[in-house]
Amino acid sequence: MTSEEYLITDFITYLRLERGLSKNTISSYSNDLFQFYKWCSHSGISVTSATQKDLESYLIKTREIKTSRTIARIVSSLKQFYKYLSIEEIIQDNPAELLEVPKIEKYYPQVLSLDEINSIMDAIDVSTDEGFRNKTIIELLYATGMRVSELTELRLSSIYWDESVVKISGKGNKERYVPVHTICLGYLKTYIHEIRLKYVDARKSDTFLFLNKNGTKLSRVSVFKFIKSYAQKAGITKNISPHTFRHSFATHLIEAGADLRVVQDLLGHESILTTEIYTHLSRKHLRDVVEQYHPRSSRQ
Repeated sequence: MTSEEYLITDFITYLRLERGLSKNTISSYSNDLFQFYKWCSHSGISVTSATQKDLESYLIKTREIKTSRTIARIVSSLKQFYKYLSIEEIIQDNPAELLEVPKIEKYYPQVLSLDEINSIMDAIDVSTDEGFRNKTIIELLYATGMRVSELTELRLSSIYWDESVVKISGKGNKERYVPVHTICLGYLKTYIHEIRLKYVDARKSDTFLFLNKNGTKLSRVSVFKFIKSYAQKAGITKNISPHTFRHSFATHLIEAGADLRVVQDLLGHESILTTEIYTHLSRKHLRDVVEQYHPRSSRQ
């Protein structure tokens, strides 16, 4: 490992220990910075002596294959990294200080209708252990709006049966408590007492709630794969992922009249501005209803 690779590794350690960022965020920073290091090496540029012009050249090349949202994240990674090097007095001038963050195109997350969610649920064969576990997972994702990374980290002790809530450890290890409805609790109880017990391995399982067939913690990738598979089986053409159930959870609550602050707390958003995206989706839903059913609408 070169001295510059060590600098990036030290920065990543700083993010994990002192900033308390999530694993996924840290992974993104690490990937962005090592990709930049690789470009610098091929271009004969030292990371610690790179200029603003060098950074801009790298971003111009990267724009050819990346979205503006990804470029914005890379700029943020570079800004934070060079700020760290400056504070540590490893460099004198910060070449990333004046980098401009590109304007990000408006992004409206994909949302499933209740009928589409029911179609996915119906596509699952719950007569098998795997199928029952998977339906329990989808029920929980939609019931709580949790992230898939939060779901795979759940422990048996995360469920508070008497209060009907689940304790979720979110970004930056911030904990929140989210209510779970009766139907979902029923699936969880059956899964824990009748399915999970078959796969517990004292040497490997620890107390993780959702296990794979080998008795180890279920991975995020596995959840992505089976959700894609069930959506395809249900005839849904939307590009969905576990996060789609989070978006659907929030949008459906707001459409039903839930307070935005409550939804913010349930999702674990630090800023209500992040939650406000779902009000736009809700307004779009209302517009669609008017367009479809109003007697003076062009669709009538």
